[in-house]
Amino acid sequence: RACWTSSTVVNSAGMNESYKPEFIELKKWLKDRKFEDTNLIPACFPGTGRGLMSKMSLREGQTIISLPESCLLTTDTVIRSYLGAYIAKWQPPPSPLLALCTFLVSEKHAGDRSPWKPYLEVLPKTYTCPVCLEPEVVNLLPSPLKTKAWEQRSHVQEFFSSSRGFFSSLQPLFSEAIESIFSYRALRWAWCTVNTRAVYMKRPPLLCLSPEPDTCALAPYLDLLNHSPDVQIKAAFNEETRCYEIRTATRCGRHKEVFICYGPHDNHRLLLEYGFVSIRNPHACVYVSKDMLVKYLPTTDKQMNKKISILEDHDFIENLTFGWDGPSWRLLAALKLLCLEAEEFTCWKKVLLGEIISDTNEKTSLDVAQKICRYFIEETNAVLQKVSRMKDEEVSLMNQLTLVETLRTEELKILQASAKALITLQTAFT
Repeated sequence: RACWTSSTVVNSAGMNESYKPEFIELKKWLKDRKFEDTNLIPACFPGTGRGLMSKMSLREGQTIISLPESCLLTTDTVIRSYLGAYIAKWQPPPSPLLALCTFLVSEKHAGDRSPWKPYLEVLPKTYTCPVCLEPEVVNLLPSPLKTKAWEQRSHVQEFFSSSRGFFSSLQPLFSEAIESIFSYRALRWAWCTVNTRAVYMKRPPLLCLSPEPDTCALAPYLDLLNHSPDVQIKAAFNEETRCYEIRTATRCGRHKEVFICYGPHDNHRLLLEYGFVSIRNPHACVYVSKDMLVKYLPTTDKQMNKKISILEDHDFIENLTFGWDGPSWRLLAALKLLCLEAEEFTCWKKVLLGEIISDTNEKTSLDVAQKICRYFIEETNAVLQKVSRMKDEEVSLMNQLTLVETLRTEELKILQASAKALITLQTAFT
């Protein structure tokens, strides 16, 4: 799940890594579990890092990987293990996520004794999800993402705190103090592993686990596939073959990186959930908060509170964005409503239906959009300069800062594209 920093990612040739000891061991381990892959080999690519390369050309509709159930790590795996009896005894029942995370921490601690060692060895040692970023790096993120990043950190800290009692119950399994094995850092690593790498696989509820949906399965080897917004795939567990299968709807040339698509996610979602940013992501956008929406509107408008209430009631206060092709229709509609003159206010419903109220209203709302866009461009440039200085001073944070730099650079390009689109729209009303 690498950060995309190359503009020629899809066409770049990869360096074969199948000779590396960890991949030789993984291949042996997979073969023992009845999986041998003839289509793909591990490789390192400029821009995306570690991924899978096609050995031959792949055609549309071809199954690129079919991973037997015996290779998957699910809650069934955990319940059948030495942890099963402890999970069955614990009240209230642990969640499916806690079961998976506990197993990962325990098996990683077991080292050479773990039957899952070949898989654990190829998992990332560290992650770049917001929960793993240093606070000074989190503060460089765009405002809406920064809020979600702090929420993620609180969520994982609470997950750890609420699980300590359960971890203590596992002490009989270990000779060392349980706190040294199930530390916050260890659980955070396991949480990121499940959150960034698990495939969706709905499973029947297990009585010894809490009733939350049990939908995560770790899929060794398959999880080396990187994301591209430009490909289409079908991925699901095949009940007949008892394999997790991925079928591509996109061709791929020989010796090229094979991609899958995690979904039509913008870069905020990709960074939050997977810890990377996608270059030239068609779904990428810049979010406009409620505070920014009213920043350039007259404070003397007596109807402002009523206008904001209308936007909130009609779900027009969230997901207001600038994109590659300019301000979104929703953003412009919200601004048009906020810019209504007192005598036009009764027409607010028409605005939300997309009707033009007056040339003045159109022009005023576009002017405000332009001011917001300019503000974002200045703010983004300032953050990029700060990141550049920090990269010189805080060498240990280089990877994290590069991630923020990639995100902010993409947003700057989007804002510049939006500024151009706004000029085109404004000329119609001058």
